[in-house]
Amino acid sequence: MPEMSAAEKQLLLQKHERASKLRAEFQKQISNPYRHATGEGGTVFDAGMQRFQAMRVNYYEHFRPTGKALRTGLLTVVIPICAFALGFKLDRERKEEQFRTGQVAYKDRQFKFI
Repeated sequence: MPEMSAAEKQLLLQKHERASKLRAEFQKQISNPYRHATGEGGTVFDAGMQRFQAMRVNYYEHFRPTGKALRTGLLTVVIPICAFALGFKLDRERKEEQFRTGQVAYKDRQFKFI
């Protein structure tokens, strides 16, 4: 591991101290047995989680249709559905043709009306 400068070490120590303080505050809040008396309910408010949820809700308001979005939608949704539908249709037509021409006996069919 390469040697770190004094400034880098100081920055890492500051980040560690900040994370430790936040962790201690979270543990203090989550383990408070009287939290329900403050009206907060059973969960601790997390600002980061709130921002994430707000971003998820507002995503479609800021969505711009582009070629990449169209291509992604086609490749992940439309084309697989059409491919499966075509495959099922062709397989069913092939089996129906075999049934109608007598190539498959009634007793050998997988689905019967008995």
